[in-house]
Amino acid sequence: MKRTFLLSLITAKLLSTALKVTKLSGGTSIIGKIVLKLCPNFLSYTNKYINTKINVTGTNGKTTTSGLISHLLKKSGKRIINNAMGANMIQGVVNALAVQLNPLLKYDCSVIESDEAFLEVIYDKFDADYLLVTNLFRDQLDRYGELETTKKLIQNGINKKNNLTLILNADDPLVSSFEGGSKHIFYGVENVEYKDGLMPSSAKTEEAFNCPNCGKPLNYESKFYAQQGHYYCDCGYKRPETKYKAYVTLYKDHSAININYEYYELPLVGLFNAYNAIGAISLCRELGLEPKEIQKNLKTFKVAFGRSEVKYLNGKRTLIQLIKNPIGANEVLKTVDMDSNLLIIINDNYADGRDVSWLWDAEFEGIKDIKKEIVVSGIRANDMALRLKYAGVDTNRIKIVPNIKQAIKYLGKTAEDDITILPTYTALLKLDKMKELKKSV
Repeated sequence: MKRTFLLSLITAKLLSTALKVTKLSGGTSIIGKIVLKLCPNFLSYTNKYINTKINVTGTNGKTTTSGLISHLLKKSGKRIINNAMGANMIQGVVNALAVQLNPLLKYDCSVIESDEAFLEVIYDKFDADYLLVTNLFRDQLDRYGELETTKKLIQNGINKKNNLTLILNADDPLVSSFEGGSKHIFYGVENVEYKDGLMPSSAKTEEAFNCPNCGKPLNYESKFYAQQGHYYCDCGYKRPETKYKAYVTLYKDHSAININYEYYELPLVGLFNAYNAIGAISLCRELGLEPKEIQKNLKTFKVAFGRSEVKYLNGKRTLIQLIKNPIGANEVLKTVDMDSNLLIIINDNYADGRDVSWLWDAEFEGIKDIKKEIVVSGIRANDMALRLKYAGVDTNRIKIVPNIKQAIKYLGKTAEDDITILPTYTALLKLDKMKELKKSV
């Protein structure tokens, strides 16, 4: 069987090289499928090559959080493996390990972003030391159902690993209620300040949340966004005490975070990204990284494609921010430059979620006064146009261009200022392949 494992590794590396040369595919999952055909127990064989195994799961922020952890560990001199492109189902995880693993080397850490539904499958054969859970929001109801279903999927994975250390977002009442493992470490936000004219969210989707213990509505001393905040219930359930206490200041172009009296500056915008960074910093502190080292290396972090990444279209600065559910979209919409040219791309492929009813829960009313024309594209462009109409956007300022490539070409010709693009996941993958979007001017 060892021979089969080595054969699958060689095959993976040959296929990876071929895909890079031919550019037929991004190669984030297809190699994993082939490897599993050759060696079904592939994950089991990788365990001995990696000292510390870290997983990141949750509804939003997995890619950015795992990217931050990977970046900080690499900069500290550790040899790591991670699925940087965000392919987080079983084939994507195997893909990343097969392409990156050298059987002649030992790795300090693996940092694996894991889809909520596939964590249990991964843990069937892959060892685990740390699991960081970011949040649990309503997401892709056609795949997972309601939040309790998503929570159960993650809990099933946790139940497979008795020695697992859980790094949990204390501000999310569902995340903080996970059981099992050998140790629970909580991080959370104590207070948020908004600068440069930014304002806290007041979205309808954030109004109520029930206690995971008794089912009654939770009380909040303070709420930051969605169900995240300082909560308590008459039954006795409440936000746990945090080991990592964060004070966040949000600016238009960056964030400042004070964790346990240590100052960190993050080159990303939005409270959602601040939460991602707090989780990543908390885990890295548990692994022994010093605050000064983290502070220095945070400044050089580059986001994964589409997660607040800046590119250039015909010389115009273009900010690309993934949207996929109402809570995440609300936070992204708060960061939209109202003077920019806006493109919203909505697909309903399997990886996006077939159900696009979430568009009606997201607060697109917040951009109804954007000054430029709003271009809508993708498979569900007409649905997005209708949503904008009901959000109060003048229909004369809504331009429908269903073909994504044509929409990009249209913006490249018409945009006079900065551009903001808000795509769903499969639309993001299409954008990643477009030569029109360049890394620099």
